[in-house]
Amino acid sequence: MSRPLLRSDLVLLACLAIMAGCDRIFPRQTEGAVPDVEDVRAVYRKHGLQGRVSLDGTTVVYTAEQDGDQLRRGGSLWASVGPFIYVFTPATRETLETWDGVAAVRVITRSGGTEVARATLRRGVLSDVLWRRSLNILGRALQQGTDRPRVLEELVDWGEKYTEFRYNPAFVPR
Repeated sequence: MSRPLLRSDLVLLACLAIMAGCDRIFPRQTEGAVPDVEDVRAVYRKHGLQGRVSLDGTTVVYTAEQDGDQLRRGGSLWASVGPFIYVFTPATRETLETWDGVAAVRVITRSGGTEVARATLRRGVLSDVLWRRSLNILGRALQQGTDRPRVLEELVDWGEKYTEFRYNPAFVPR
């Protein structure tokens, strides 16, 4: 035999219904999701980048080795363009889009154990249009940079406009 529903039963049922629907009302967020280093490393490797990946709080740090001969031949232009070649990659964009807890991506270029340059791209600095422009400038620099140094200068100018950067004065005197 069933008993009549009491007020406390109705309150309990209402609470259960609300809790069951909470995922629709308040979906579980990945807000603040910071990736595992291995996951970010996989993103960069997928895009053909073999540098070292680490985390510094909510900043992904990608460290790339820059060839000393390249720096000797290309001088300060090659030293300054180094971090921008890696910061404006599809891998960086994917990292920022996949994990909203990543506040920035910092790229550090090194040569023989010495830091050459660094650039930090903060989340939200580049809109979709600016990302497309960044990838276009990067593509031209990678394809034509050896023959047309001006396209490397364009990438440096772009990078200096949208990132926080620092050059080792031993490589890039200012």
